[in-house]
Amino acid sequence: MIVETLAPKALEDGAALPGPLLTELTALYASNRAFQQLSGDFPDPDDIRPEQVAAALADELAEPSAEVLLARSEGRLVAVAVTLGRHPDPADPDPWLGLLMVHADERRAGFGRRLARHVEDGFRAGGRTGLRLAVLENNPEALAFWTALGYEETARRPDLAHGRPCVVLRKAL
Repeated sequence: MIVETLAPKALEDGAALPGPLLTELTALYASNRAFQQLSGDFPDPDDIRPEQVAAALADELAEPSAEVLLARSEGRLVAVAVTLGRHPDPADPDPWLGLLMVHADERRAGFGRRLARHVEDGFRAGGRTGLRLAVLENNPEALAFWTALGYEETARRPDLAHGRPCVVLRKAL
């Protein structure tokens, strides 16, 4: 698996993502219909459009410390992750993993686990001591995934963007 960073400049000043990449990202997001239904991030989980995905990624990259990571295997986009080097709450010292999504056709092949480890290793190499993430309370499959990787519940609270009930998890690095 090869992980590359989507440069924030790719979406600055209204710049468009390259068409083939946007097509791949849209297919990845659309393949996760159940998650899209739970999250409500897109108005119609059965009709996720490229412009919606581009806008969602632009919103993510509007945060100065955000990175979008693209994971490929055999040339195919198999997963995406969004990280925050600094949480908007200055009292929170840890970086955050805002999203990790594996293409539905590639689940259970280890890509999610490997991408999570890549993120952890990157923050660990940067001297960070922990990584946090939030899982929607109505997503027990995701909660099981993250706890199996060693993340532990630290709080329950609404997410900042939409007020959805979440379980906050942390892993010491």
